[in-house]
Amino acid sequence: MSYIEPKEFVTKMVDAGEQKIFMSTKDTLVRAFMAGAILALAAFFAITVIVKTGSPLIGAVLFPVGFIMLYLMKFDLLTGVFTLVPLAVIDKRSGCTTDQLLRNWGLVFLGNFAGALTVAFFASFILTYGYNTDGGALAAKVSTIGESRTLGYQEHGVSGWFTIFIRGMLCNWMVSMGVVGAMISTSASGKMMAMWMPIMLFFFMGFEHSIVNMFLFPFSMIMGGEFTIVDYFIWNEIPTALGNLVGGFMMVGLPLYLTHVRTTPERKVNLTKSTLNS
Repeated sequence: MSYIEPKEFVTKMVDAGEQKIFMSTKDTLVRAFMAGAILALAAFFAITVIVKTGSPLIGAVLFPVGFIMLYLMKFDLLTGVFTLVPLAVIDKRSGCTTDQLLRNWGLVFLGNFAGALTVAFFASFILTYGYNTDGGALAAKVSTIGESRTLGYQEHGVSGWFTIFIRGMLCNWMVSMGVVGAMISTSASGKMMAMWMPIMLFFFMGFEHSIVNMFLFPFSMIMGGEFTIVDYFIWNEIPTALGNLVGGFMMVGLPLYLTHVRTTPERKVNLTKSTLNS
């Protein structure tokens, strides 16, 4: 796999965050659009597999192909920039300010949403032959998912909201492990293996991913899901995105940065004669 030590690849994480901050508006939007579209297509694929096989595990095993494709093309997901871009700010790289960080996050959010929404319309159109049929079993499955993961949470009030938030945290903990894991190898096969495992885990466990949901919930509404846009944002997208932010940065980016870049001096242990003789 041509393994790279954490001290080396964590520095690359900071470099990547800096590069994303200074990327042009056009490039940021295009890369984010393509990332959202590819991940949405992978979600459509995985749901189709689950409906046809009846096995969520098979869908989870196959879903990471989308993440791998977009990562190898260097497209950007909001979940990834949540983890990488803050590192350039806390490392005090020249020109990397909070304003620039928020600009990057905003552009990536818009691009991801536009890409995911485009695929939602494509998927709904081909399932219904231009909205002339009901979409069959797949449409029924998707509409049920959308309702259960908005109104289902709403039924539990504040506890439901924090349930989504924590699921978002757990999701981007794993997704960011995939982003970072790809940096431990210089070979394409090594990168794929490192990405596959955590992405499969988050999908099978039903954790909440803000970009997958940018596709899933509009698609569900088009397919007949009985919930509103407000329901979607308040009872899924907003808490999911906030959870993704905390999970990616606090559980992956920051711990790696603090222990491999901004390290503290090693402890010096005084070895007494009795210690040496024991």
